[in-house]
Amino acid sequence: MDRLTSMQVFVKAVDLGSFAAAAEALDLSAPMVGKHVQWLEARLAVRLINRTTRRQSVTEFGRAYYERCKLILAEADAADALAADQLGEPRGRLRITMPVHFGRHCAMPVLMRFARRYPGIELDLSMNDRFVDLADDGYDLAIRTGALEDSADLVARRVARQRMTVCASPAWLAAHRRPATLDDLAQHEAIMYRRSGRVPPWRFTGEDEGEPPVEITPPSRFRLDDLAAIADAVAAAEGLGWLPFWLVRERVREGALVELLPAQRSFLYDAYAIWLRTPHVPMRVRLAVEELAQALPEMME
Repeated sequence: MDRLTSMQVFVKAVDLGSFAAAAEALDLSAPMVGKHVQWLEARLAVRLINRTTRRQSVTEFGRAYYERCKLILAEADAADALAADQLGEPRGRLRITMPVHFGRHCAMPVLMRFARRYPGIELDLSMNDRFVDLADDGYDLAIRTGALEDSADLVARRVARQRMTVCASPAWLAAHRRPATLDDLAQHEAIMYRRSGRVPPWRFTGEDEGEPPVEITPPSRFRLDDLAAIADAVAAAEGLGWLPFWLVRERVREGALVELLPAQRSFLYDAYAIWLRTPHVPMRVRLAVEELAQALPEMME
């Protein structure tokens, strides 16, 4: 068997916690996954994974070997990327994880256009709102919005600034006094976004440069974890919403929603492309980030 291939199978089995999950991810049979691991164990004369009919556990040596295998596989991928770069155009699989709505409506059209320009690119896009570990989950890029945690292992580049807006339906405004200031928001029901933990406040840019944002938490009975569902509820006159303008742009143009507080400076929610800090960033990753940085700002207006 090929040693690198067996290392890749072993790493995937440890990452996913079972031979069956690794087999599904790698499009192999579970017995073949077992053969790759057994071949490594026979070659090393050391057990890597303790296996029973119900569970598997990595041995102490297996854990150390797993960490080394990850480094070796990363270096092998970097070496392949160097060769691909010499061909003059990007090629290979590009795995990207991104938030559901921002990904579907904004990032995906840009990346699909990018892939059409370079036929050697294979796109593998995951749209979900959970935070993933780029190294453990095998992603080349992540697109994330909002504040980022500092990490020496990651590189981040801002690729867009989402203008946030408060909006309501004409029916809601016909039944309630239109808010003219931030203080007036306390007189209205709001539909709040909550993915996990506490409900995040609505933010508005301060009047002076460098001033921290003003945070408002209007009263609310409805809390949803889907931005598009919030936009639907706002259009149905269930309350006010604080949403990215790109998401409600068409409804505003059609008159289904009305932007409020025009004198208030909008908060800009940043979106970043994030990748692992490595000695060599593959051409396909560099060009994809550049494409996003050039195309996304126009979609935010």
